[in-house]
Amino acid sequence: MRKKNVILEKVPVTAYAAEGKALARIDGKVIFIEGGVVPGDVVDVRLGKSKKDWAEGRAIRFHSYAADRVTPFCEHFGTCGGCKWQMLPYDKQLSYKQQQVTDNLTRIGKLELPEMQPILGSKHVTHYRNKLEFTFSNKAWMPSEAIAEDGTIPRMNALGFHVPKLFDKVLDINTCYLEAEPVNAIRNTIRAYALEHDLSFYDIRAQVGWLRNLVVRILTTGEVMVNLVIQHENKKDREALLDHLLATVPGITTLLYTINPKLNDSIFDLEPKVYFGKGYAEEKLEDFTFKIGPKSFFQTNTYQGEALYQVTREFAGLTGTEIVYDLYCGTGSIGIFVSRQAGKVVGIELIKEAIDDAKENAARNGVNNATFFAGDVVDICNDAFFAQHGQPDVIITDPPRAGMHEKLVNKLLEIAAPRIVYVSCNPATQARDLALLDQLYAVKKIQPVDMFPHTHHIENVVLLEKRY
Repeated sequence: MRKKNVILEKVPVTAYAAEGKALARIDGKVIFIEGGVVPGDVVDVRLGKSKKDWAEGRAIRFHSYAADRVTPFCEHFGTCGGCKWQMLPYDKQLSYKQQQVTDNLTRIGKLELPEMQPILGSKHVTHYRNKLEFTFSNKAWMPSEAIAEDGTIPRMNALGFHVPKLFDKVLDINTCYLEAEPVNAIRNTIRAYALEHDLSFYDIRAQVGWLRNLVVRILTTGEVMVNLVIQHENKKDREALLDHLLATVPGITTLLYTINPKLNDSIFDLEPKVYFGKGYAEEKLEDFTFKIGPKSFFQTNTYQGEALYQVTREFAGLTGTEIVYDLYCGTGSIGIFVSRQAGKVVGIELIKEAIDDAKENAARNGVNNATFFAGDVVDICNDAFFAQHGQPDVIITDPPRAGMHEKLVNKLLEIAAPRIVYVSCNPATQARDLALLDQLYAVKKIQPVDMFPHTHHIENVVLLEKRY
């Protein structure tokens, strides 16, 4: 099994493992399998990487299918990397996600756990995202059958998603079910106009081409914000394209463009320019209103974001007097969401622009008991800061996928707040951090929340209480 180009035949798939990979066992060796495989399938697997105790591979032939497999609803399934679990019934997806949380907390964290609450499934399993980013490329991904015998590719230009593991290939998307209309109308209108008028699509290798990215936000308030990213200014073509979009697709409330001549696609150090509308959109969580700018971070699934914050607020156990510290507070959404039940909210975030948004969002919602600070928690939370703002009764932490830095974990142990609510988008790094906090804190409640149907991603909220 260590030789190259090894194919294992008729492998029965038994379970799912981390990152959505299927799992099988052959003679005691664990095989991780990619390629749209479901537990219960029997497949041939071509190995890519093989070690003594484990191997990785891709399914290349299906001998039989699992009884509960369903037909994927998207024409791009299997090539686009966005919704890899479409072939699983949604209740099965939820079951595997709940098991993923259990496995991470027990195997990585090695924690003593209370009974886990049933995962909160999403009411919307399609059209649930409020933001999508598409990429223009002059190198479209094409299936082998679409390439002519002489190697000619029918059309090189594409507007869609990067193909997994191919940074310079983009899959041309016709219909995406992740975001509601008019997202498809916007994307397809821009692409059709660009092709008709011979506008150049970006070449990421050569760093040339005009059209680079397209970001579309569609909020539950009905507002639609579009940001077209171009490589350089070309006023005539830009105005003609944007005017055509506004005339063709009704419902766009804000239209912006951003000029990005850099080698990378990040726009956080650039200034989007307003072409039409007020330059931002508004979103609601319960009766709180949040300003969403073209560079703002906001929970990508508004419906489940509200559910996630409701769990967080419930776990915090607020009575109206507590001082709550909101770490990694971003634009202040969690802190503002719990503010009515708290005595005081202190939000801390590394990115200054996010703190500016948090202050504005607090003012927009009449929240007068929240203050926000830009900087590193480890540096900010010293004796002088606590003397001025008070020791926290509850700490809410919502770190990125990498989890908390060990210095922050040690700072939390030093602060020793009575309760910590840990909101995580990666139960594996959450489990690692919980193991470090275990010397002072016990896990009291666990609530998985599914934010992204048809993917292996899972959010998890944990309540920690001080042991003594």
